[in-house]
Amino acid sequence: MAFDFDTPTNRLETDSIRWDSFNSQQVLPLWVADMDFQSPPCVIKALSNRVQQGIFGYTHSPHQMNAMIADYLKEQYQWEVDPDWIVILPSVVSGLYTTVQQLTSSDESVLIPNPVYHHLRLACSSANRLFQEMPLELKKERWVLPNNQLQDLVKAKTKLALFCNPQNPGSTVFTREELKEFGNFCIQNHLWICSDEIHAGLVLEEDKKHIPLASISKEISEKTITLMSLNKTFNFPGIGLAWAVAENPTLRKAIQVGLHQTIAPPSLLAYTVTMAAIKEGEPWRLELIEYLRSNRDLIHEKINGIKGLSIDKMEGSYLAWIDCTNLNHQNPYQLFLDNGLATSPGSQFNREKFVRLNFGTQRARLNQALDIIEYCASL
Repeated sequence: MAFDFDTPTNRLETDSIRWDSFNSQQVLPLWVADMDFQSPPCVIKALSNRVQQGIFGYTHSPHQMNAMIADYLKEQYQWEVDPDWIVILPSVVSGLYTTVQQLTSSDESVLIPNPVYHHLRLACSSANRLFQEMPLELKKERWVLPNNQLQDLVKAKTKLALFCNPQNPGSTVFTREELKEFGNFCIQNHLWICSDEIHAGLVLEEDKKHIPLASISKEISEKTITLMSLNKTFNFPGIGLAWAVAENPTLRKAIQVGLHQTIAPPSLLAYTVTMAAIKEGEPWRLELIEYLRSNRDLIHEKINGIKGLSIDKMEGSYLAWIDCTNLNHQNPYQLFLDNGLATSPGSQFNREKFVRLNFGTQRARLNQALDIIEYCASL
């Protein structure tokens, strides 16, 4: 491989949320979703060059930024997007909160998947919006929507559906048919859609590809705000930048509420890293996928060989959603933590008997984590 993913990195004394939240001498922290790999050399070089200029004044989005993103979406996902549909944001999370606040009123409600990234739920509760959960079902080792049950969840005041593709924490990369069915369901029920697609560049299954929900049809696109970023794929969430794609001008206007006022724009370095990743980051991304795929395969084999544990296919991203339902312990998260491994607790995603393990790390650290899990299961 041209790039080194195996050499251990030292993230102590770097103000890392993941590594500073526990005693590193006692706990291996594989929880928050950032990776232990250095960002691509092209990103590091672009940052160095920008810093050497020595002036860091107020900055606007580069004039070519939206066109670069549109070209990237066409190249990566065969998705034709007008640059004018793109709104630059500081983060996907801010986009989730703004969408819920602006596309629903206080007496309206939202549909969200379960399990799902907790900020989709928090975006609703922080805005005092009621929400109904769409309970995902495990079918053929894939977490999918129960489409035959969705209609029962729609109430007179249901206005918005939040979606996550690839799914976090379940890792499902949804098929064109699954996306079409969900999108058409939203159209039929007059629902706006906000699709969190931050893990789009991290598809691990060789026979799968990411398909943006809004790319399925013009009718679905007119209903959808798509939130994307390269922060996860190229591992610079501490600098990061995101964007929204909205063909519908009403949605485009909504997602911009608060920008440059209560919501700060991205920093000048965020533009630098995103443009570098778009222009030169693809070779690194492809090798990253190969490394993560090997980590994924190791986890799948190991976890499914441990009594009381099971795991799904892990089609995308670097987050393993481990089912501990049959493990003889009331709180698997605490069990692992007490024995030296920090995961994300399933309660964060509304599934108490699961944990989420971040395998975006060196193979040696992953093996250490799996040894701890195996030991805990034997207790």
